[in-house]
Amino acid sequence: MFKILVVDDEDSIRALYQAELEEDGYEVVCASDGSSALQALKQGDVHLVVLDIKLKGESGLQVLQEITRHHRQTPVILSTAYGSFKDDFSSWLADAYVVKSSNLQELKAEVVKVLNRRYGGSKPN
Repeated sequence: MFKILVVDDEDSIRALYQAELEEDGYEVVCASDGSSALQALKQGDVHLVVLDIKLKGESGLQVLQEITRHHRQTPVILSTAYGSFKDDFSSWLADAYVVKSSNLQELKAEVVKVLNRRYGGSKPN
């Protein structure tokens, strides 16, 4: 089973993403800030990160840079309510981007695409 780390400072978004992704058969762990996310990644076995760009008191793009610096093999999908995120070059480090919506079909489709691209559809050993 693939493990997905959801990083968002909003409790309701984390709960929604967790419920929907678990319904699709993924194991989901959540973090509300960058330091908690990086700690979860250090514990290992995270196959994908869904990362909010705007976290309380910190930039998700800075967290993205830390992830790519220390966990380069772990793909990241940026999730945001803001359309201007692609203007920041550091956002180009992400494997995919989705705009937040109550309809999670786009997010779920990107999760499948990124996991297939990174792992060929089968969980790594």
